[in-house]
Amino acid sequence: MLGDSISAGYGLANGEGWVALLQARLRTQGYGHRVVNASVSGETTTGGLARLPRALELHRPAIVVIELGGNDGLRGLPLETSRANLERSIDIARASGAAVLLLGMKMPPNYGARYAAGFEATYAALAKKYRVAFVPFFLERIALQPGMIQDDGLHPTAAAQPAMLDAVWPTLVPLLRRASKG
Repeated sequence: MLGDSISAGYGLANGEGWVALLQARLRTQGYGHRVVNASVSGETTTGGLARLPRALELHRPAIVVIELGGNDGLRGLPLETSRANLERSIDIARASGAAVLLLGMKMPPNYGARYAAGFEATYAALAKKYRVAFVPFFLERIALQPGMIQDDGLHPTAAAQPAMLDAVWPTLVPLLRRASKG
């Protein structure tokens, strides 16, 4: 799991985040996979890209889930930079033999319609170009629901974590099955 604070479980107790819940679900569903959460709060696509080769070398994953870009957007970084970093991350992960699952993100409307639309389109374009598994916006079910976002207005609450996992699970299962056979 290569992500930012959303996947690092910012503001949550240890074990409450969706990535920890994923490990528990893998066990109960009979998958022998081990989840390595290489997510860092505040991470950008640039930082994730810089850390990815070492993480791949250390852990040799069958699947790499990429959940990055939100901090790029919140900082108003150029879309071209984020796209290039995500592209390179996908290339590096795939070159290692790992399947890739890309988790898309959206920007709040106050960033401007053009930037927000371009930001969202980046993920869809990369998923299509590289034919990687893709969840367009895994916070869809919780983003505007009362009690699902912390007081900072950005980070999901503990109550939101199961819905986040449920949003990812159907797209992840085929990758898990393939990895289990390989």
